[in-house]
Amino acid sequence: MIRRDKIQALVDCLASRTQPTAPLTLGDLFHLAEACTARVGEAVVAEACFCQHLTPEEVLARIEKAFDHNLEAVRLGMDRDSQSFLLGRVGHELTRQPGQITGDAFLDRAVSLTLAAQVGNHLVGLAPCAGTGDACVFSGLTAAMLEAYPREEVWPAVAVMLRVGTFFRAGKTTTGCNMEGLGAGASGTAAALVELAGGGPREVERAVVLALSPTISVPCTPRVMVPGLCATHIGGALMLGQLAAGLALKTSIPVNVPVDVMLALAARAHQVSAQYIVPEVISYMEAYFKSDPRVDRYIEEQVKEEEKQRQATIATRAREEVSRLAELANPVTEPFGEVVVGGSSQAVGSPTNTARIAHALAQGEIKKVIIELYPELFARRAINVPGILMGAIYGSSTADSQSYRRVMEELPRLGIEVEIKEAREPQLQRVTLETSAGRVMVDARNRGGGRLALIDAVPSREAALAAAQKLGIAIVP
Repeated sequence: MIRRDKIQALVDCLASRTQPTAPLTLGDLFHLAEACTARVGEAVVAEACFCQHLTPEEVLARIEKAFDHNLEAVRLGMDRDSQSFLLGRVGHELTRQPGQITGDAFLDRAVSLTLAAQVGNHLVGLAPCAGTGDACVFSGLTAAMLEAYPREEVWPAVAVMLRVGTFFRAGKTTTGCNMEGLGAGASGTAAALVELAGGGPREVERAVVLALSPTISVPCTPRVMVPGLCATHIGGALMLGQLAAGLALKTSIPVNVPVDVMLALAARAHQVSAQYIVPEVISYMEAYFKSDPRVDRYIEEQVKEEEKQRQATIATRAREEVSRLAELANPVTEPFGEVVVGGSSQAVGSPTNTARIAHALAQGEIKKVIIELYPELFARRAINVPGILMGAIYGSSTADSQSYRRVMEELPRLGIEVEIKEAREPQLQRVTLETSAGRVMVDARNRGGGRLALIDAVPSREAALAAAQKLGIAIVP
């Protein structure tokens, strides 16, 4: 429910800016609401009032009007006779079986209506926001909110959801569920649910950042043409959004990334994903794309034959690749590696184990530790350098939380020089120890689960392999 006095105060604030016509970022909107002790929904409505010269009632009426077709598509998707070529009759099946997915009545209803929206989309289309994927989420969630909450509470929350969505619409320049059904859907859901629950601007921002993070770079292609996959993209957007909203509202979980930074990252990664990830997705999924013989009759036979030959190799290739994984997989009775402190077996465990091997090779008193890390590990040095140093200096295991906590404080007393460098080679983690007896070096490549690929070592790679085996460190290709 919006307050007219707050709307007017927000409009006055917008008018008093040095550049009144300058567009607001999403972060600007949240900060405006906080500065005026207003709700985000009020800030969104006030922005529309100011920019479009409308009253608050007119803004909300136009938002409601925008859903006319999409809510009708939701209703159509619920019909017993409605069937999608990709999702079957899921809209009808779920909306007739409440409480069958998560056990949360509201979330189940929102998921059911969202999937009904997609069935309706495949029959009569949807008015897109960033695309039709997020329009499914926004329409299904709106329909669920209208069933469960008073209209005067729903439409301001929908306004917040759509304002988030409009930024994704602007940022979506190519294929990518990251900026549509999953990314925009999760972010818009999180914002709407926090607003609906009475959360403030800071909670809305935290929720959007938390919801957006796991969607970065997720490609679109498999859900568009492969049966069934879309359901977990758009249904998952609602679940991610609810989780993010709950964390923002009910916990003090720290979130230090501004929403504008996360949104800019999403828009940039969206382009990279389309260029590099989508071609890989197509190569694996093409054989499972739905086709239409009525369309393919106009495709040259040679092209169709080439497609068939290419598609026929996919399952064989995939099986060969997974067979190699099977050879490397641990038995189910030994699923875990050694405990890793610092929060990441990849960022901390693997480079720490590289340092442990170097420690095992060293003789004499350690005088200097040289650490070389590829850009991702270098950026995460706050968590991995303590692990690397405890491994290099003490030979500590990745589970030694006491050494992890104290090593940085003990360095001055130990008198050991430390040099940390950023390396450009992908996955590189190299640890060099200069001692009173000479120099040792372990050149490795980063792997998850505390494992590493051993490239070279001084005095020898063979000695390093023997040390790794003695320490129980997994060496992988």
